Amino acid sequence: MQRGKKTVLNASAALLLEIITVICGFILPRLILSAFGSSYNGVTASIVQFLSWVALLRSGIGGVTRAALYSPLANHDKNKLNSIIKATDIFMKKVAIVFVILLLLFASLYPFLVLEDFSWVFTFSLVCIIGSSTFVQNYFGITYKILLQSDQKQYVISVIEICSTIINTIIAAILIKGGCGIHLVKLGSAIVFIFNPIIINLYTRKKYEIDLNVEPDNQAIKQRWDAFAQQIATLVNNNTDLMVLTIFTNVREVSVYSVYYMVINGISKFIITCSSGVDAAFGNMLAKKEDITLKQNFSMYEWLIYTLGVTFFSVTSVMIVPFVQLYTKGVTDVNYSRLIFSNIMCLALLGNCLRLPYQMMVEAAGHFKQTKKGAIIEAVLNIVISVFLVNIFGIVGVAIGTLAATMFRTLQYSYYMSKNIIVQNWFNVLKRLIIYMLGYFSIYFISNMVPLLEEINYFYWIINSLIVFLIALFVTIAISICFYRKDMIVFYTKIHNIFLKKRRRDANN
Repeated sequence: MQRGKKTVLNASAALLLEIITVICGFILPRLILSAFGSSYNGVTASIVQFLSWVALLRSGIGGVTRAALYSPLANHDKNKLNSIIKATDIFMKKVAIVFVILLLLFASLYPFLVLEDFSWVFTFSLVCIIGSSTFVQNYFGITYKILLQSDQKQYVISVIEICSTIINTIIAAILIKGGCGIHLVKLGSAIVFIFNPIIINLYTRKKYEIDLNVEPDNQAIKQRWDAFAQQIATLVNNNTDLMVLTIFTNVREVSVYSVYYMVINGISKFIITCSSGVDAAFGNMLAKKEDITLKQNFSMYEWLIYTLGVTFFSVTSVMIVPFVQLYTKGVTDVNYSRLIFSNIMCLALLGNCLRLPYQMMVEAAGHFKQTKKGAIIEAVLNIVISVFLVNIFGIVGVAIGTLAATMFRTLQYSYYMSKNIIVQNWFNVLKRLIIYMLGYFSIYFISNMVPLLEEINYFYWIINSLIVFLIALFVTIAISICFYRKDMIVFYTKIHNIFLKKRRRDANN
């Protein structure tokens, strides 16, 4: 299967997974809010997000292993592949021990932060139940997930996760409607997700004929500790907001944050999903030293991410507060209307998406040690600014910290990549960033000047969203035609060729 077709297949499967995840992600918190209240939703959101980011500890070795596997996969070197898999498997067992230690530490200390609302035993046991689910999903079979990602077979993982996500939502909804407590609901989820790694293990071992009776190639993943350090910094950075809010405010403010973050992060994941499999394609180009093809495809991918990011985040910035007001209708224990906070968080997560092309290229090239300091500085910036401002501006203060740290890291990634991997004038990146940010603010102000329907139900909200989306689409298409027409043509040509070849094969059959 060709690289282009694999990329489209991966992106399509990942997009379907993201749509289902977003839908299910809206259903469950709403059920928890209705059945248990904002305090329960806030404490659950804190636990889930912290543990999901702790799971990122395995992403460091994931990036290093993917970079190491591109060459043996391209050259069909089975012995080299097995030795890298063995080294990764050994390292992942060590990371799993670190995860368990962090889980127990968090489970022991976190309850003291919410004693005003929940008993120590209640919170400790809830952390352990949710943590067991995260542990199972991320550490049993993660080595083989990395192999599938490296070989542009992310779609296999997506299909398995689609099934488990739907089943989990159905079971959780039944348990909540049946009057079960939050512990039993989360235990049901943990049981469902046990089957993911089992299926991935069975499929991968048969597909690739994995043989672990070889010497581990630790040299191939020698930057694993550098990547691990980056992930520790990422873990700290991504949990700063919730931890600062939990320490300096209360679980109701955490609930507000989690509801907005659920929506904005859903948009972020959608854009990330559109690039599923692209890193493996770039890694393959690097392994085969296809420099001209790499530069052309990177420029097109950069244009695509900027266009998608500005289009969808500008719409989100306009429509998120009306949505949250509808979503939390009837919940009166805290004010969920936070316009300034939502706007800053939209910009922060937009910045996180705009770094994708540069981060992906850095990781595909395996430059983890060289970019480690940037990850540490990002985490420190977020902590210092958030802690300083939270007592002044509350939830808005932590959003400002996130925005400042994210923009620093985005610029740092783009600068390093422009100087060391795809050599280009860095000011071209700044020019692109300025052009698209002007487009972003133009969409926001134009949309707020257009008279929209009064938001009284979801139907009117959808109509309004479509109007704002058309405005955003018009602006981003105008930007593309004026400044990045070549990238548009390359993108259209690639998509056209993929579907043209498919039609020809169908006609021949």
